[in-house]
Amino acid sequence: MAAFENIIFAEVVGTIFYSFFGLFLMLACWWLIELLTPFSLRKELEEDQNMAIAIVMGAMFLALAIIIAAVIRT
Repeated sequence: MAAFENIIFAEVVGTIFYSFFGLFLMLACWWLIELLTPFSLRKELEEDQNMAIAIVMGAMFLALAIIIAAVIRT
């Protein structure tokens, strides 16, 4: 029980809030990218299994996650 004494409720709530906020931002970025591209990313990834687009999108979301985490942290 001594391990739980140092946990502050506001920090837990803040962590949960920022986790969902980061997920929302990633979803908003996906929606924006889907809107701006002239083709359907979902079709390219699921039906055509375009590996090049999958790698680019994965790298882009990894970069976005790093940027969002840095912004939330400061």
